[in-house]
Amino acid sequence: MTSKKIINNMADNIDPSLFEFADYDQSKGELTGYSNYSFWRSTVQVFMKNKVAVALLVLIACVVLFTLVQPYLPGQKSPTQIYNNPETNLQFRNVQPNNEFWFGTNSIGQDLWARIWSGTRTSLFIGVAVGLFEAVVGITIGALWGYVRKLDAIITEIYNVWDNIPTTVVLIILTYIMKPSIPTIIFAMCMTGWLQMARFVRNLIIIIRDREYNLASRCLGTPTSRIITKNLLPYLVSVIMLRMALAIPAAIGNEVFLSYIGMGLPVDIPSLGNLINEGRALMMDPSQRYQLFFPAAVISVVTISFYVIGNVFADSADPRNHV
Repeated sequence: MTSKKIINNMADNIDPSLFEFADYDQSKGELTGYSNYSFWRSTVQVFMKNKVAVALLVLIACVVLFTLVQPYLPGQKSPTQIYNNPETNLQFRNVQPNNEFWFGTNSIGQDLWARIWSGTRTSLFIGVAVGLFEAVVGITIGALWGYVRKLDAIITEIYNVWDNIPTTVVLIILTYIMKPSIPTIIFAMCMTGWLQMARFVRNLIIIIRDREYNLASRCLGTPTSRIITKNLLPYLVSVIMLRMALAIPAAIGNEVFLSYIGMGLPVDIPSLGNLINEGRALMMDPSQRYQLFFPAAVISVVTISFYVIGNVFADSADPRNHV
C-alpha cells in the first residue's frame, strides 16, 4: 500500500467532531508579546544576592553619613584646635584614647577623633570629585575616540604621549608648581585620571560600533550623539560603574602617597593622608601606634568597600547574569 493510500485511510477514520475551526479575530492578531524585564531591577536583584557586597554597602553608607553629620553632633571637638590641660596649662600631647579624647590626641594636643572624621570628609570629597571628572571626561573622549574614525589618529597620539609620562611624575610636578591645596590635588589627579576610562570605553565601543542596529541607525540619518548615548553607552554600564567605583579609592591612595612624600595637603588641613603620614613617624613606639591604627582602619574600610562593591555591581550589571 502506498503512502498516499495510507494517508487517505487515516483521514477517513478521523472524527470531525474532535476539531474546531478557529475564526479570525483582528484584536487578538494585533496583540504583541510582553516582557516585564527591567535592566535596573534585575541588576539590583543580582547585587542583593551577594551578602558581602550588601553588608559593605551598608557599612560605607553609614561611614559616609556619619562623616557628614559628625560636626553637628553634640560634644564634638574642633579638628584644628589645640587643647591644653587646665591644671598645668600644657598641651594634651600624645594622650591615649580615653573618655574625653576617644581616639587620643596627636603630638600637639589636637583631638584625633575630630581630625579623622574631618580628614575622611576631605579625602572622600577629593575621591568623588576625581571620580566624577574621570567619568565625564573619560566617557566623552572614549566614546568620540572609538566611534568617530576621523578623531582616532589624533586622540591616539595624545593618549600615547600623555600615558607614557608616569602618573607619579605628573602628580609631583603639578603639586610642586601650584600652591598645595585641595583644588591643586584634585587638578593634578584629574590630569591623568581620565586616561584609563577613555581607553576602556574606546576599546569596547570599537567592538560594538559596527553591529547591525548601529549601521541601520546611521543609514536612517540618526545623529552621532544619539547613537552614542542610546545605542552604545548603555552596553558599557558595568565597565563605567566599575571604573568610577575604583577611581575613588585610587584618588584617596594617591592623596596618601603625596602626603607620604611631603607634597600633599598642608598639615593644617586634616586628611587621611596627613594623618597616616603623622602616625607613620610614631609606629615604632607601641604606646603611640593608635595614631596610625585609627586612620589606617578608616581608609581600609573605605577602599576595600568601594573595590568590592564596584566589582560586584559590575558583574550584576552584566545582562548575561540576569535570569
